[in-house]
Amino acid sequence: MKKIISELNAAQKKAVETIDGPVLILAGAGTGKTKTITTRLAYLISIGIDPANTLTLTFTNKSAAEMRERALLMIQESIYPPKLFTFHKFGLYFLKFHIDKLGRKNSFIIIDTDDKKKILKQFDPKTTIKQVANEISHFKNSLITPSIAIEKARNIEGENGKKYKEIAQIYERYETYLNANNLVDFDDLLALTYRLLDQNDELCKETSLQYQYIMVDEYQDTNELQYKILQKLCSTHNNLCVVGDDDQSIYGWRGANIKNILEFANNFDNTQTIKLENNYRSTKQILNAANELISHNRSRHEKSLKSIVGDGKDVEFAEFNNESEESLGIAKNIKKLINAGVRPKEICVLFRINALSRSLEEGFTKEKIPFRLVDSIRFYERMEIKDIISYLRIITNPFDDFSFKRIINKPKRGIGKATLDKLEMVAQQNNKPIFTLIEELDNNRLSEIVSKKSAESFKSFVSNINTLKEKLNSSQYAFVEEFENIVGLRKMFLDSDEIERVLNVDEFYGLLRDFVKQNPHESIESFLHDIALSSEVDAIDGESISMMSIHAAKGLEFEYVFVIGLEDGYFPLLGDGNDIEEERRLGYVAFTRAKKELSLSCVKSRFFRGKRDNMIKSRFLSESGVIKGSLKLDVGQPYKSGDLVKHKIFGMGRVTGVSKVGKEFKLAINFGGSIREILASFVERI
Repeated sequence: MKKIISELNAAQKKAVETIDGPVLILAGAGTGKTKTITTRLAYLISIGIDPANTLTLTFTNKSAAEMRERALLMIQESIYPPKLFTFHKFGLYFLKFHIDKLGRKNSFIIIDTDDKKKILKQFDPKTTIKQVANEISHFKNSLITPSIAIEKARNIEGENGKKYKEIAQIYERYETYLNANNLVDFDDLLALTYRLLDQNDELCKETSLQYQYIMVDEYQDTNELQYKILQKLCSTHNNLCVVGDDDQSIYGWRGANIKNILEFANNFDNTQTIKLENNYRSTKQILNAANELISHNRSRHEKSLKSIVGDGKDVEFAEFNNESEESLGIAKNIKKLINAGVRPKEICVLFRINALSRSLEEGFTKEKIPFRLVDSIRFYERMEIKDIISYLRIITNPFDDFSFKRIINKPKRGIGKATLDKLEMVAQQNNKPIFTLIEELDNNRLSEIVSKKSAESFKSFVSNINTLKEKLNSSQYAFVEEFENIVGLRKMFLDSDEIERVLNVDEFYGLLRDFVKQNPHESIESFLHDIALSSEVDAIDGESISMMSIHAAKGLEFEYVFVIGLEDGYFPLLGDGNDIEEERRLGYVAFTRAKKELSLSCVKSRFFRGKRDNMIKSRFLSESGVIKGSLKLDVGQPYKSGDLVKHKIFGMGRVTGVSKVGKEFKLAINFGGSIREILASFVERI
């Protein structure tokens, strides 16, 4: 153990040997966070602390397994290994022993997200299941019971009130169903754990005495409920060590509360704060840009990464005319690296939103560079894009039953599988495509095969397709403009708040517009053929370039990193409830993935929300010192990040982001760790 500790730097050594009381370890990117926390665990055991009295919590099974393995390698002898869990795995472990105190059996079954949606669908098939599932998740993480939700919903008037009453009632039926069938969902693993600790003082004391030394990894990603559980676990002692980096807090949109790490010293008396600032990953130039960028955030612990690697190349910046030039330019630069002997797996391309991957895929395919999309789906294989392509196919080829069946309920038309199967069987008996059969049958005859309501839906669908076909024959450009008005796919995703899908649909519409504009004599069939060819990439053997969103890249590192799409509106992503400080933290994460070289790029024009638009260079380029420029401020908004507001149902909250929706402003508001998007007219400033 002495030898292991002697290999640590001074700050790491202090973090390992400071074992009593609350400890905040601020571990910047590349500063040896995992090494420090695993060594600290091994050190505790080496000085005689019973492994059973330790508890280490993290966020992924992968990181828990890695830490367990690394810690055990340092421990020569131990009767049994220390407990390393994810928060939810700890909840499961705890509930197996104590859920009977809630009148439940410990033989409960955990349901996943799909199971949850199927259960909710049987209560009200017409409602937007994803929205209801998200609201129920918010309720549970905010410790709001069905009875409280119903009571609060009574105070909301109008359509909004009606919607929340419906959700609250479904929530009540859902909870009754779970209890009756001895099921728990993912959120219950924490919510029920907290309820047990909160309602039973003796159990809370007993559990706290059992876990005398608690460590939490990635503390910046904890939410309000996880913080409350930690408070309960530390009720008999203050031996809580948290490790994290507020500058890498990028999950506010899913409930992470950055205040947990920013205000740790206020929440736990006599906190010792230790900063890990020696970076063993990146060159001085890369860290200078990252430090400069993040220094513009107001809500952060002051720290600055120092490079142990030393000098390297300056951060490169390139501006291209459009996204096609950007992709080809990056592809050619990567080809040079590979030809110079760089292994493809050491190269990564990062983007803020997945919609940007489409042009990258095409550019890399043209240059025959092997690539893989990490934690993502190829652009043309995404559900929403395949839906649009299916519409285009049925418009150009009504014999395509496969496409017909895919889109007949996109958007929803209330046509069930049994109804569709019945109509398909009749079509096959008559040796006709389904579309042609519907066209030829009058309403009365069609109503004999399916219900009158379904017959009307089928006829309406066919009418819409024929209208679009006429538009296409008269003017391809007019067809493109009218397509969404008639089909309504974008509106469907916008209504269900699936913003990523909306952006992908916009990207595709822009691509289609550009094709028609650039190829006035080519048909839509040619466009579909081009897509089919570009998406049929041969399986790649061996190494390949990684392409991924910045969120997916957290925790990874590469020799060479390219960050694309550095334009205001794309990165940072403005509006849609986005917090500029969290966007800046995303930039910091992106920059610090690079070890040797970092290349940034932007374009002068890009497809933006369905049309080609001129772009403005990202403010992050000047803020990081990569180019010269001045600080940009958002003006003209009635609210700004940090404002306190009050909502009738959700109470007091703090604004974390502001976006424009038509003539109205939409606010992202943090209500006690739960982020909600609310129209500005429904809240009042405090």
